[in-house]
Amino acid sequence: MYPFIRLAKDIFVNARATPLDMGETHVSHHICWPWDLDLWWELNNGRTLTIYDLGRIPLAMRGGLTKALRDNKWGLTVAGSSVRYRRRVRMFAKIEMKSRLACWDDKFLYVEQSMWLSNGECSSHALFRTAVTDKNGIVSPERVLTAMGLNVASPEMPDWIKAWSDAEAKRPWPPMQD
Repeated sequence: MYPFIRLAKDIFVNARATPLDMGETHVSHHICWPWDLDLWWELNNGRTLTIYDLGRIPLAMRGGLTKALRDNKWGLTVAGSSVRYRRRVRMFAKIEMKSRLACWDDKFLYVEQSMWLSNGECSSHALFRTAVTDKNGIVSPERVLTAMGLNVASPEMPDWIKAWSDAEAKRPWPPMQD
């Protein structure tokens, strides 16, 4: 089940948080609860993606994106993701999550997130390609920024994000069926 109580808490806590400028990092804190575990008594990889939601939503709030979404009746969707898992997260472990908008192109916003254990080790690192949508499909980031009252260029796309984006463009869609 989706962690609606956690989400409500994060929305409540961040409703009064200082606004973030484009590219600034939102830091949030989470705990790995027993219901987040898989059969090997560590944070389930699917739940990891859900917990990453709990960092992106306040990031969007603090950056002013959620207001633009509401005002224009737009949606926000994940159009792709890549996650690197490196350290196990055990029950009751405290996690510090860092979330930031890394860059954008003509269609997508690229959000970089990481989870850090209390000993300073990074447990996972994720890149999410997100899109703002309306009834006609994808809304360009340029139009979104205008709705947010911003006139800024994207930071230069890091080589590793560009390489991932280029690889995704070569991936066949729809996938082949056997």
